Amino acid sequence: MTSTFPFKVAAAKAATDSARQFIILAEVSGLDDYFKVFEDYGYGGNGPSWREHIETIIEEYQPDLLDHLEFEEDDDTFVAYADSPTAVRQFMEWVLPYFSDLGKLKKYLGQTDPGDFFA
Repeated sequence: MTSTFPFKVAAAKAATDSARQFIILAEVSGLDDYFKVFEDYGYGGNGPSWREHIETIIEEYQPDLLDHLEFEEDDDTFVAYADSPTAVRQFMEWVLPYFSDLGKLKKYLGQTDPGDFFA
């Protein structure tokens, strides 16, 4: 199986909501290298910061995917719920290339303007 690090993917427990069939999770509080990269570029590196950048990436490359995801993060955790295996696959296709490689994440963050983001 291909690595999804820093994300973990699982079927949502007791998924009664059709929009929340799968969970995509990153425990950002334990990812010190990522926190430092975000901080180096003027961002918080917490769950809300991850959400903003992930939504921006998806909006740029696969905006229809946002209709299949629900976000629910806190300071320590990034969480996205997906409504199908296809949505999970597309999330990984567009987001993982940036977040699985700190060099690519640095390049992406270096091209962004902290003034355009809240977290």
